[in-house]
Amino acid sequence: MTPPRTASRTRLLAVTLTVVAAMALSGCSMLAQLGTGRNASGTPTAVNSKADVFSLKVGDCLNDAAATGTVTTAPIVPCNMPHDSEAYFAITMTGTAFPGDQAVKDQASQGCATAFPAFIGISYNDSSLSISYYFPTAESWANGDRQILCTVYDPGAKSTGTLKNAKR
Repeated sequence: MTPPRTASRTRLLAVTLTVVAAMALSGCSMLAQLGTGRNASGTPTAVNSKADVFSLKVGDCLNDAAATGTVTTAPIVPCNMPHDSEAYFAITMTGTAFPGDQAVKDQASQGCATAFPAFIGISYNDSSLSISYYFPTAESWANGDRQILCTVYDPGAKSTGTLKNAKR
């Protein structure tokens, strides 16, 4: 399978061990943050401009168009509000040794493109939508991070509501 086309805005996102360690040393409770702004089924019910990237999950809608490089937080919003992207698929990587940045990006690119038709309803190559992903870095891998989180977005506009079965 050929890798998906490159989006006009590159958003290679991940979490660094340094920030995680700093938060742990400061005594911040990420569990408290995980419980705020979500209903019993885990759906965001309020805007959280600084959601921990480890708390992101499939179904979350994000205002992350301005994000670049390594990130530790991402703004989540209820999907019925205008948003930049929507998390639609998660991939759990395996192995004990970090496979390298390019191998992680290759797996993310291929895995997100493969999962795209089941969510959107048409193939990635036939779609006007674009994909991006959050992925582990060498530092976050050392701390147990193995998740790639695929996101879909309309490069021309914000979305309101889910893009599931958008068929565009």
